[in-house]
Amino acid sequence: MVIAVHLFFLKPKQYVILFEEILQQHSKKTFMYIHQSVCISPQHTLSDSTFETIVASADNKLLVIEPKYESIPLNALRRMGKAVRLGVGAASIVLKDNPTLNGIILGTANGGMEDCIKFLNQIIDFDEGTLTPTNFVQSTTNAVAAQIGLTTKNKNYNITHVHRGLAFENALLDALMLLLENINANYLVGGVDEISGYNFNLENLAGSYKKELVSNFDLFNSKSEGSIAGEAAVMFIVNDNKEGAIAKVNAIGMIHTLEEQEVTASLKLFLEENLKVNQEVDLFLSGENGDSRTAHFYTSCEALFSKTTIARFKHLCGEFPAASAFALWLSCSILKKQNVPTSIIKKNEERKAINTILIYNNYKGLQHSFILVER
Repeated sequence: MVIAVHLFFLKPKQYVILFEEILQQHSKKTFMYIHQSVCISPQHTLSDSTFETIVASADNKLLVIEPKYESIPLNALRRMGKAVRLGVGAASIVLKDNPTLNGIILGTANGGMEDCIKFLNQIIDFDEGTLTPTNFVQSTTNAVAAQIGLTTKNKNYNITHVHRGLAFENALLDALMLLLENINANYLVGGVDEISGYNFNLENLAGSYKKELVSNFDLFNSKSEGSIAGEAAVMFIVNDNKEGAIAKVNAIGMIHTLEEQEVTASLKLFLEENLKVNQEVDLFLSGENGDSRTAHFYTSCEALFSKTTIARFKHLCGEFPAASAFALWLSCSILKKQNVPTSIIKKNEERKAINTILIYNNYKGLQHSFILVER
């Protein structure tokens, strides 16, 4: 199987990658279908996806609500860093009914950053003497995927994509390409990022977060620079089997640019390439995050959807590199229940059914992604 890839060079070092369909000469077209999804987030997403009650942020942070991790042995759990236990905990839930995996594919920007700092501090504290290896082992970005593989005794394809704000999108892309080559295969695809004290301080100094205290309830009313920090672990079981699927990932698009016009032009092209004739987007799910510096990207893209319901999600999970994974989980929930939670709606347009959702997210105004999801 071969996938059609189009590279559009808008200017040096800026590109758009649009993944369409399999070449027309193939009689069988392959798509990526999502069959199960789970999300550990700052909201009660393990038990409720209506968001009638929203958990408030604290100190410009939205910290995850961790479950009891009943499937993880206690002696292993106490050695796990936060990102690792989040990832393993989320994976154990979706793998309960799907023990057979052909691969584990994760996207993260920082992995277990907190454990990395602990290990570096140990080097100083013990004068480079006898160090505890646990923090080092847990600190690498591929520690989450590796621990899932060890826990499930899975020796198949295991990889972690570390592309900052496009890490999860590249994980999805990897899974899609694997499905083109491996019919009837099952893959675990996920996005994991944590709020570590070290990383929060660095991002805060870089101006990524609000200088003043802002609640997630007032996030979109804030006109200042920065957002609020978030974290989550989201896992999906994907394959090429349409039967029983929750949703279908129809297309993925990515672009690096600081130019608003290039983003809107890329989105128009993305829709032309991937929507059928007279097909419309029923829901535009925006990654708007309350940062005045990036608001114009979302405003210009929203202008393309005058008759489409527009919704936002980052007041639920906060801002973090793999936030698009949360958006995809939310899209699956909406498509399955055919209901858009009122707490996420920005502009409502009545629809008989929700069949197509477009997720647009950008990270720091530079990395932009489009994910087209269908029922």
